[in-house]
Amino acid sequence: MTPQGRFSAASTDFDGTRLNVARRLRAMTKTELARALNVTPTAIAQYEKGMRPTQSVMARACLVLGMPRDFFGAGSPITSLPASAAHFRSLRSTTSRAREQVLAYGELSLELVALVSEYVDFPPVDLPDLLVPEDLTPGAVVDAARAARLAWGIEGGPIPSVVQLLEAHGIIVLRLPQGTDRRVDAVSTYAGARPLVFLNDAKEDRARSRFDAAHELGHLLLHPDTEPGSKVVEQQANQFASEFLMPAAEIIDQLPRRIDWPAFHNLKRHWGVSLRALVYRAHHLGTLSEASYRRANQQLSIWGYPEPGALGAAESPQMLGLAKALLVDGGIDLDAVLAQARLAVDAAEQIIQAGSEERLRLVL
Repeated sequence: MTPQGRFSAASTDFDGTRLNVARRLRAMTKTELARALNVTPTAIAQYEKGMRPTQSVMARACLVLGMPRDFFGAGSPITSLPASAAHFRSLRSTTSRAREQVLAYGELSLELVALVSEYVDFPPVDLPDLLVPEDLTPGAVVDAARAARLAWGIEGGPIPSVVQLLEAHGIIVLRLPQGTDRRVDAVSTYAGARPLVFLNDAKEDRARSRFDAAHELGHLLLHPDTEPGSKVVEQQANQFASEFLMPAAEIIDQLPRRIDWPAFHNLKRHWGVSLRALVYRAHHLGTLSEASYRRANQQLSIWGYPEPGALGAAESPQMLGLAKALLVDGGIDLDAVLAQARLAVDAAEQIIQAGSEERLRLVL
């Protein structure tokens, strides 16, 4: 394997798609990368299509993008994750730059999960097999949430940990790196062999992370072939999460029939959801009038974010961290495995930490 910094005048071992992934991962446009490498944007476009850069350009690219030379080698292509295959919680308010950064991170995550799966038996993917009608009415969404709880054997009451529940059924949960646009609440995809859910590390709020995880589960179950991003699709995922976390049959008699913040705080602690989600639930189920609902939201807006009564740190994923421990205990040289797959060790370690209980503060 050629040591970094020692290559011939032309970089013969080069995969342009990997340059594309590295550029998007650093949230850089072609023009910005071209300026940093002292080439033209047209040249960057040609490199990403497969034209081999010179030795000096490749050396600068490694420094600017923070990737070792081997990462850009040919022989192990990275599968593209199109925007149409990923549900963004706030697609309309998310910039193209932020989306591309998250998609590039998702592409590397899919590659890493597929690689680790060759050595570790993750829990089998066990998504409830729901008969979802083509015309998804609110009633059908509620029925799907109830069926999902039943299929997974969830007894009455609040779910202890939504993240661990998803992991137990074969869904890989990861945090997005620190520095990801705060408007990217959460993302989910089933583009690989198993579904992945990404939660934003910037919103270190237990109630928000639980709802985000349930929201993404709704996308995975309700919208496998639906074009992501529409307001209707997002509303359906919210309706699913509300019923999944707060079943109407159980919570309706607990909800106050007027603005009673102490009562809402008690329910927040019990069900592990936000005050805003509870106020919405009360209005949707008819226990809170339209006028009271407006006044409650006005007060929540005054309080702002984070809202009062924090429940503590967000729930932590564990699956990738446990997988790494199994590899180490089994005497497998993870760095060598990553090198063979041309995955940068530092980038892979960040993804593993993003799916681990003990995490680093990740910065892109």
